[in-house]
Amino acid sequence: MRVIVMFDLPTETSMDRRHYRWFRKYLIDEGFVMMQESIYTKICLNMHAVSKVELNIQKNRPPKGIVQVMNITEKQFASMKLVVGEVDSVNIQSDERLIVL
Repeated sequence: MRVIVMFDLPTETSMDRRHYRWFRKYLIDEGFVMMQESIYTKICLNMHAVSKVELNIQKNRPPKGIVQVMNITEKQFASMKLVVGEVDSVNIQSDERLIVL
């Protein structure tokens, strides 16, 4: 399973920027990897792990803005089409459970 977090947070005041940086750092510390600006993804083993991640995001959400969480299977994630741009080699596009680098 993949958990995808998409967020749009205000950055108008210094407190807003602080909350933005704090939330972004929280996601990175929790093992999320940036797919695009304000879109982060994390691999989870099962739905129980996904629900724990969603609960932790709910507990650590910023006070303002929009935060959306979506979960999809690895097969769905691997079938994502690239329309414009280049594939980032950091993100592995595979539905296999064991990948040897």
